[in-house]
Amino acid sequence: MGIHKRNIKSSGCEQNLILLVGKPTCAAHFLISLILQVSLVVNVASECGYTDSHYKALQQLQRDLGPYHFNVLAFPCNQFGQQEPDTNKEIESFARKTYGASFPMFSKIAVSGAGAIPAFKYLIDSTGEEPTWNFWKYLVDPNGKVVKAWDSTVSVEEIRPYVTELVRKIILKKKDEL
Repeated sequence: MGIHKRNIKSSGCEQNLILLVGKPTCAAHFLISLILQVSLVVNVASECGYTDSHYKALQQLQRDLGPYHFNVLAFPCNQFGQQEPDTNKEIESFARKTYGASFPMFSKIAVSGAGAIPAFKYLIDSTGEEPTWNFWKYLVDPNGKVVKAWDSTVSVEEIRPYVTELVRKIILKKKDEL
């Protein structure tokens, strides 16, 4: 396991993407693999009251729907209550060993305020919903459109029908294309 940093070119500007992965991965290929998938983007924290229930449910969702054009995208964040104080390596180890997390995890970032990364600025601008705590969830369709956002108090089980419906639409579309 390890941290692998790759530079990617996007819209004429260079961006750094740091994935926490088990082996080296080309970031550009990884991002391309997300096209035409449903994504649930979540800011995670290891020491939050929501950690156990959310990580378990996120992993179950990934296990159930991952083979069908879906990914949970986890972004560790220490902005709220300092509840993600560990290093990237420790965060990855915790998530993988404690919850068997098999979904993509990124390096620790800021998700709100002036320091928020561009991806979260896009999510916030698209929904008008800025994270105010850990485990905010944004559902993104295969075209990159943000469908809906939920705060920490909404369980993964409650949003599962929204995710399942989007995944179902992809499967039906692909079936029609055959």
